[in-house]
Amino acid sequence: MVDIRPKNSTLRQATAQALLYCAEETIQRIRDRQIPKGDVLEFGRAAGLLAIKKTSDLIPDCHPLPIEFSAIHYDLQTDHIIITVEVGTIYKTGVEVEAMHGASLVALTLYDMLKPIDKEIEIRSIRLIEKHGGKSSYLKNVNSSLKIAVLVCSDSVFEKRKEDKAGKAIMQLLNDHHLETTYYEVIPDDTEIITQRLQQQLDQPIDLILFCGGTGLSPRDKTPEAVAPFIQTLVPGIMEAARSYGMQRTPYAMLSRGIAGMHGNTLIVTLPGSTKGAQESLQATIQAIKHLFDVQTGMRHD
Repeated sequence: MVDIRPKNSTLRQATAQALLYCAEETIQRIRDRQIPKGDVLEFGRAAGLLAIKKTSDLIPDCHPLPIEFSAIHYDLQTDHIIITVEVGTIYKTGVEVEAMHGASLVALTLYDMLKPIDKEIEIRSIRLIEKHGGKSSYLKNVNSSLKIAVLVCSDSVFEKRKEDKAGKAIMQLLNDHHLETTYYEVIPDDTEIITQRLQQQLDQPIDLILFCGGTGLSPRDKTPEAVAPFIQTLVPGIMEAARSYGMQRTPYAMLSRGIAGMHGNTLIVTLPGSTKGAQESLQATIQAIKHLFDVQTGMRHD
C-alpha cells in the first residue's frame, strides 16, 4: 500500500452515484413496497453501509480507515433509480473508493432483489461525483517567485564536522512544492550572528525565512531567543501544528522550542535541527504557509 504516514489527517468527503435502469412498472412496485423479496430500498441501504465499512477488506490497495459518516439516498425516476452515497472521515487518505464501493453494492443488491420481476434491469454507471479534503483541496497557486531564505544554525556543520542534511532536506521539500530557495547559508549557533543574518535578510525583499537548528535545550540552542525580538505578530499555530505532527512520531518533539511569526510581510519560522525534525515540521505546515502567502497576495491586490 502507498505510504500515508507523512500525511496530515484532514476532513475527507466523497459522493458517488450509481444508476439502475428498470421498467416503469418496477419503479411503481418499489414505491408501493410490493417486491416479493422485501423492502428493496432498505435492503440496499444496509448492503451499502456494510460495503463502505468493508472496502479495505476487498480492495487490496485501500487503507483501513475510520468511517465517521455515511448516508445513502434514492431518487426514483420514471425508468431508473439514482443511488447517491456520501462518505466522510477525518483521516490521512480519501474515501472516494469507499463511496463508489457502497454505491456499487447498493445497485447490485437492488439488481438481485428486482431481477425476478424485471428481466431488463440494468446497472449503467457507477461514478465519483465529487470529493473534498486532502492535499488537492488545499493546493494553492502560490507565486513561484517567492523569495525564501534557509539559514542552518549548527556549530558542527559550520565547522564542517558534519554534513548539512537538514537544510538540504528543507530545500528539497520546498522544491517539491514548486518553491525555490533564493538564499542558503550555514551559520554557527551564535546569537549575535543569527541576529545579524536575520537583519540582513529583512533589509531586502524576502517573503519567508526558515531557520533550521538551535531550537532545543542545549546551552548553544538560542535561535528562538535571537529571533523573538524581530517577530511583530506571533503565529503560534504553525509550530503548535509542527509539534503535534512530530508527537505522533516521537515523544521528543515536545522538547522543540521553535517559534513562528511575521515581521511586516515576512514570515519567520524556526525549525528543529535534526533532518527528520526539520523535514516533518515543514511537511506539517507547508500548506498553511502557502495559504498565508495566498491570502497576503489577495490582500495586496484588493
